[in-house]
Amino acid sequence: MPDKILVVDDEPDPLNLTKRILERNGYRVFTASDGDEALQKVNAEPPDLILLDIVMQGKDGVEVCKILKSKPKTRRIPVVMFTVLGRDVDIKRATDAGCDGYVTRPFVTEDLLAEIKKHLGQAEAKK
Repeated sequence: MPDKILVVDDEPDPLNLTKRILERNGYRVFTASDGDEALQKVNAEPPDLILLDIVMQGKDGVEVCKILKSKPKTRRIPVVMFTVLGRDVDIKRATDAGCDGYVTRPFVTEDLLAEIKKHLGQAEAKK
């Protein structure tokens, strides 16, 4: 069965583009448009990996990541920040929140897929 990826972004264009790319590469993809929706979906049906934007209305990606990494049920799910923010201070905030990886947009498809495969492989090894 293909790996399930949750893509979280409040902007429809990058959300839909990323969903199409991942589906074409064999992943099952579901989406959320804000932090609260992401947390609900993760609790209802935990994904194998989460691509999480930082800049969103309500709970931002850093806050969502902290919540996910603080709970036993969700702490082992790889969280890859997926954002236009590429400054060192942004990467440090995300890393301090517990994220497992970081991809800046715009992205090269091969780089995104490599990051996903790397973290899915690491998660599988921990099981």
